[in-house]
Amino acid sequence: MNKAIEILKNNFSEAIIETSSFRGDEAIVVDKNKIAEIGLFLRDHNELKFQMLMDICGVDYLKNKGFLEVVYHLYSPEFKKRIRIKTRLKEKEMLPSVHKIWKAANWFEREAFDLFGICFDNHPNLKRLLTYEGFKGHALLKDYPIDLRQEIPKPDKLIEDM
Repeated sequence: MNKAIEILKNNFSEAIIETSSFRGDEAIVVDKNKIAEIGLFLRDHNELKFQMLMDICGVDYLKNKGFLEVVYHLYSPEFKKRIRIKTRLKEKEMLPSVHKIWKAANWFEREAFDLFGICFDNHPNLKRLLTYEGFKGHALLKDYPIDLRQEIPKPDKLIEDM
């Protein structure tokens, strides 16, 4: 078993839903309400030091209708280790923001909000990042109409919003 997963199991056993390892890729699914607490622990623990948040991804699996998955890709520069922390939530549920733990989360969370509609509690500026403010829906959700056409605002309006 991976050292990080073992340490997490010893400290957050009630929050761990499942773990997996495939070809050296370690992943752990945790309770959504514990994501910030676990993130802080992973960043600050002397034997782990996952100080780099490489990405946050939203996932909408066709088979799990009404549920989304959020995946945090972490890296420990000191120990040269990676881990994926996953959590699941129902559409429209809030997820605690981790922007205070990893500053890079600010834009990653905005991207997940914009494309999947995932709302992050206590995010300082949760607004669209890749689509324009009047865009209807969230383009990477499986139920987003593929043939939906929307009017694009004039370029000067887009620049003002940045």
